[in-house]
Amino acid sequence: MNESQPNSLPPSYFDKLYSSDPDPWKFESSEYEANKYAATVAALPKKHYRSAFEIGGSIGVLTQKLAQRCDALLSIDVSKLAQQQAIERCQNLTQVSFEIMSVPEQFPAQMFDLTLVSEVGYYWSWQDLKKAQQLILEHLELGGHLLLVHWTLYACDYPLSGDEVHDSFFELAPTKLRHLLGQKEEQYRLDLFERV
Repeated sequence: MNESQPNSLPPSYFDKLYSSDPDPWKFESSEYEANKYAATVAALPKKHYRSAFEIGGSIGVLTQKLAQRCDALLSIDVSKLAQQQAIERCQNLTQVSFEIMSVPEQFPAQMFDLTLVSEVGYYWSWQDLKKAQQLILEHLELGGHLLLVHWTLYACDYPLSGDEVHDSFFELAPTKLRHLLGQKEEQYRLDLFERV
């Protein structure tokens, strides 16, 4: 836990980044991101999901890939600037819907059989992460999948590290989640859970 940054990062943090660079993390062009996205989609155990939820869809590069495996996909973000790009990118994908939403203050009412938390958990404070976990569980169907993917290097701005986020979900196993797959790469880790 980053004591110097005890609060979740606000939407203004992201709007500032996207104002100065429409793709601040090089989602479109980075080989690292392309490889990570391929691993993310490959980790999904089911060929198809009925109702998926992507927390922190950003500019929609992963959203577009994920949509091919979903009957319905709700992608949320806190930044309108980022989401506008995602809407444009996915305009021909009728199964994708978008909302500006800040978890855990807001959360969709429906149930999902897949929830993806990719590169977003470390922006939450410890308290908000715990609240988000509770909401994710409440809205994940029994047998539904939860996929976590996070960068694991240190970032001074972030309240938590990628490892802290993943380790906190392991605390919910085996009573609420079953761990199905773990993959640790040089700069990120991926963990897949199933709701029990």
